Amino acid sequence: MKRDRRLFFEISAFYLFFFSIIGVYVIYMPKVLELKGYSSLQIGIVFAMSPLMRFLTPFFFLKRPLSKRIYELSLLLILICGVLFFVTIDRFYLFLIPNILLGVGFALILPYAETIALEKIGKENYGKSRLWGSIGFILMALLLADMMDDPQKVLNFLFATIALTVLFGYLVAKYDSPSVSDSELEGFSLKTHLWFWVSAFLMQVSFGPFYNFFTIYETSFGLDYKTVSYLWTFGVICEIAMLYFQSPLMKKNLLLLIKISILSAVIRWFLLFLFPASVPITFLAQSLHALSFALYYSAAISYLFHIYENRKLAQQFFGGISFGLGGFAGSLLAGYFYGEYLFLYASLVAFLSLLAIFGESEKFTDKKN
Repeated sequence: MKRDRRLFFEISAFYLFFFSIIGVYVIYMPKVLELKGYSSLQIGIVFAMSPLMRFLTPFFFLKRPLSKRIYELSLLLILICGVLFFVTIDRFYLFLIPNILLGVGFALILPYAETIALEKIGKENYGKSRLWGSIGFILMALLLADMMDDPQKVLNFLFATIALTVLFGYLVAKYDSPSVSDSELEGFSLKTHLWFWVSAFLMQVSFGPFYNFFTIYETSFGLDYKTVSYLWTFGVICEIAMLYFQSPLMKKNLLLLIKISILSAVIRWFLLFLFPASVPITFLAQSLHALSFALYYSAAISYLFHIYENRKLAQQFFGGISFGLGGFAGSLLAGYFYGEYLFLYASLVAFLSLLAIFGESEKFTDKKN
């Protein structure tokens, strides 16, 4: 019992600090680069590196397992990145190096930890641990809000969150199970569940307008920045609530939960298109973050955990194809289509994701489920 509590604490602490990194990196680093004199094009290139590497990295592990040693080296790699951020930030081309390496590290670290979490604490309790990641993200948003004009403080926070992630990441590694066999590695195929992967890619593409332009879009329709900040916070609170209370749902048909979650994204983006200036309806749309992000993510990685023997590689590809390639394409397309119809396009892409997931065979829903 004591060991179980320690395991839950260490995995939860890992999530807390890992997603704190994401909070600092996504929310504040673009502003830091702007203050350093980077152009919008240069900032775009810098932040395209990490998702691109998250997509490419899993392909190097099709014939080799993601071992404990590789995982620990990846933790060391992101710690080195934390140092390199300080010494390269004033030179654009040199600054690309730690951002590329950070993407590689993220592509290896999170799937490894996710697999351990699902194996050791189970899909029913996974949400109560993962919600600490959401808390970490929102804490960074609140703590650094008054420090946006001080690049040094932001970099200090970034390094501190990286160092604490590395610390708890090493502690989590001791709970790992033996690596999969060579025969299991040879049996891994994206084609077997092609429609799932197509759907996951499109789902993340649909989030491109939200992650990159939600604040700009809503303020262009008259909402003030304070209200928009409340909308962001409310969405994360709904996410945390879902992660905490989702345990009974995770005992149900996971593929059905994925379909429901994607449908909620279709509705969510369509509401933002129809009623962009309505505060109550926009809050309603944000409440769907509980389904379209939190439930979708938990159901999707749990589904992969049950349909693939090589679980670490499956989680790597989920991060690579959805948050990597999908995030990369979603950002570019959102910039191209930005305008009053932006979230109509997002809704249509989410609908294509919904159509794609119906191509995934129901026969897999009961496998190890």
